[in-house]
Amino acid sequence: MRTHRIAGAVLATALLTGTAMAPAAFAAPPAAASAAAQSAVPFTAATATRAADGGYALSWASPAGSVTVTAVTSPDATTGTALGTAPGTGSLTVAPGTLPEAGRWYFRLVPDSGSPLVVADRSLGLESARNFRDIGGYRTTDGHWVRPGLVYRSNKLSGLTDADQQRLVSQNLTLDVDLRNAMERHDDPDRLPAGVTYQVADVVSLAHGIRFHDSALMTLAEAIAAGLFSGSSNLGQSIGYPFMVNFVGADYAFHDLVTAVTTNTSGATVFHCSAGKDRTGWGTAVLLTLLGVPRETVEADFLASNEYTGNPKAVELDWLRAAFAEVDHIYGDFDTYVREGLRLDAAAVETLRARMLTA
Repeated sequence: MRTHRIAGAVLATALLTGTAMAPAAFAAPPAAASAAAQSAVPFTAATATRAADGGYALSWASPAGSVTVTAVTSPDATTGTALGTAPGTGSLTVAPGTLPEAGRWYFRLVPDSGSPLVVADRSLGLESARNFRDIGGYRTTDGHWVRPGLVYRSNKLSGLTDADQQRLVSQNLTLDVDLRNAMERHDDPDRLPAGVTYQVADVVSLAHGIRFHDSALMTLAEAIAAGLFSGSSNLGQSIGYPFMVNFVGADYAFHDLVTAVTTNTSGATVFHCSAGKDRTGWGTAVLLTLLGVPRETVEADFLASNEYTGNPKAVELDWLRAAFAEVDHIYGDFDTYVREGLRLDAAAVETLRARMLTA
């Protein structure tokens, strides 16, 4: 695929700021595999939400006759605190004080037929990183579920308190992937627990030159027009999202992110930018789409930054859709973007899925 080299000062400056620019491969399994997955994992919906008072609200839907719920402190644990049994499609409330303090509570849902499912509240409740949350717990189009406790998305980690660090240690965090630019990393370096590996995947790095897959001036003009037409509250972000697809340097960063998540088999991974919503938002959309999570769920996860940051205008859906539209414009479809843009082959994607999805 051809690339265009430009030396436009305006675009170079935008790339370097990391604010305006800041921010699956491959088709779903065949119908037979989809049917088998739905048989193995009968749950069609499941959530766990922690209330402000420390209690939990659990709900699920499945064709099972009954579901037994156990609270565990690790997603891999099979024994813990029994909470009760409810219908196959039902709910359960965990009153405040029922469970002692823990790094994080997971809930193991065991149907009377089929495979168990583990769910948890997405947030770890970090005082200094409000947008730190799990990307697991979503159902794919073929009936699998994204495992919780493996991959987290976040805003910057420069202000982690000692208590926050200890909570990350309790969740076996072993890798931190930083999507920020050099200035951001210098001004607000991550404060990590001992033993966590730090990796940079700079989305706006110029290490690979200032190169684009399609005319940067045309992308700029179209993004401005689209942002004005949609009434975007932040025209810089309307411009930035398409460039996360068009800018060649971003390809390397998101390739490295997916590869890091796939190969970190020693524990959990967190990836982040500054606010945890733009570069991190597109990175999450890429990962979830690779895993087979439906687009409407990907969009809901993206918009959740408005809730977690406490800013109802933190992100706009049109921004994310502009990035997906750029994928279609340059590559024709998402699979080709993954293969030609991110340079991830089918084997790499299958390895990611094997690690991240329920069997």
